Amino acid sequence: MWTKHHKKRKFGRLVLPLITVAFLSYFGYHSVHGDLGLIATEEFERQRAARADELAKLTAKREALERQVRLMSDGTLEKDMLDEIARYQLNVSRSDEIVIFKSYY
Repeated sequence: MWTKHHKKRKFGRLVLPLITVAFLSYFGYHSVHGDLGLIATEEFERQRAARADELAKLTAKREALERQVRLMSDGTLEKDMLDEIARYQLNVSRSDEIVIFKSYY
């Protein structure tokens, strides 16, 4: 009866650890630098905070414009408010008037 004896090679013992290191390296790299990694998450949080501030500013501006529209609606039309806004928008005044600009925006 013939039997084959194989020499124990050092390379055979390193295959499983090399594959394990390769997988861990790949997933470790992408967990930090990938599209959904730690660095991308920090950038996303910075953008979210900046956009939340921008949203707050735009909401305040919209509310100011809604207040102006309410003051100019048909039921509560104030002529001095209408006159003031028209003069500001058209940049028109009489020669005997003193103009103090108040920004609405």
